[in-house]
Amino acid sequence: MSEKNETSVWQGFKAFLMRGNVIDLAVAVVIGAAFTNIVNAVVKGVINPLVGAFGTQNLDSYSSCLKGRCTGTGDAATGVRILWGSVLGATLQFVITAAVVYFLMVLPMARYLARIEARRKAKEGTQEIIEISELEVLKEIRDELVAQRGSGRGEGPGYDGGPGYDGSPGYGGGPGYGGR
Repeated sequence: MSEKNETSVWQGFKAFLMRGNVIDLAVAVVIGAAFTNIVNAVVKGVINPLVGAFGTQNLDSYSSCLKGRCTGTGDAATGVRILWGSVLGATLQFVITAAVVYFLMVLPMARYLARIEARRKAKEGTQEIIEISELEVLKEIRDELVAQRGSGRGEGPGYDGGPGYDGSPGYGGGPGYGGR
């Protein structure tokens, strides 16, 4: 490999690591691992005892024998054993994890972002009203100025009648900017 190629590969790798989403992903994995411990503790400390009120606290012990009689454990076991208790425990753990993530993280964040968006839209609406109000005021001022100039047509300087900048006649006959 040439030195130039190694440098570009190293720079590309450095750029990849410095991108924000790689850091975010690493943080998410670490927090996810810590969160898994919390969920496992809730399942073992709360859910399993509740299930234990109706049966055993260890869901792994629930099983059914599909073929023949199930006896023994490990290599000495006979029959076909279906460990549906393990599947039920994993399913409960998944549902609890999803519920906790949704209700404690996703839902509050969605409400927070909706509130921010509503404030932003309200602020934009207020600015539009202010801009429209300013425009209306400016139109009223213009109309008032036109009305005032219309009543004294031909008397004032500028566009109401005098000569233009170059001395040519203006719009109404009075002295203009150039012919005072």
